[in-house]
Amino acid sequence: MISAVAWLVGSYLLGAIPTSYLAGRVFKGIDLREHGSRNLGATNVYRVLGWRYAIPVGLADAAKGAIPVWVAQARGPDIPLFPLYCGVAAVIGHVFSIFVSLKGGKGVATASGVVLALAPKALGAVVVLWAALVWLTGYVSVGSVVSSALFPVAAYFLEGARGGVLIVETALAGFLVWKHRANLQRLAKGTENRFGRRAASGAAPAPAEGGEPAGRTS
Repeated sequence: MISAVAWLVGSYLLGAIPTSYLAGRVFKGIDLREHGSRNLGATNVYRVLGWRYAIPVGLADAAKGAIPVWVAQARGPDIPLFPLYCGVAAVIGHVFSIFVSLKGGKGVATASGVVLALAPKALGAVVVLWAALVWLTGYVSVGSVVSSALFPVAAYFLEGARGGVLIVETALAGFLVWKHRANLQRLAKGTENRFGRRAASGAAPAPAEGGEPAGRTS
């Protein structure tokens, strides 16, 4: 039991490394929580810092989810679903990081790393869906919400996920959708920022989750 707890804590701490925050601080001397959408995620890194920083940050966030799963599969306690639990702990660490006052990112990239290690075919299907939706709508949030919601369906049909695995994956998908609740509200109001360009003319800047308007980026 102590060993299992240590694995989960380690997974949480790995997930809690605030890669977006560190990228802003180290390379530009800024706090991303005060710029763009104010979210500590790869999309906001792209808006504020550009592709040069967003791609490595996104890959690092995905690795934070995949590494605990892979290591737990190879060396972890012999407990049913334990690698998946380690992955979930990493996602929780990313979203509720103790290093940034429990205000991390929304967990999509880290969760993608988790399912890359556990259900790569299902991940491939929803990544294609995500890309298509972002291209068609211009909204990353639309792609993230729809692909998260449909991931359990893809896991069921493409990976044969059943029982406890399917329950945990469905709960994780629901958590990701819940983390995008502010985005869904902005979409309904027409104030959500489009990927790579500003919101519709006359729309207010996208507010942070706390409700304050986020600053525009150049």
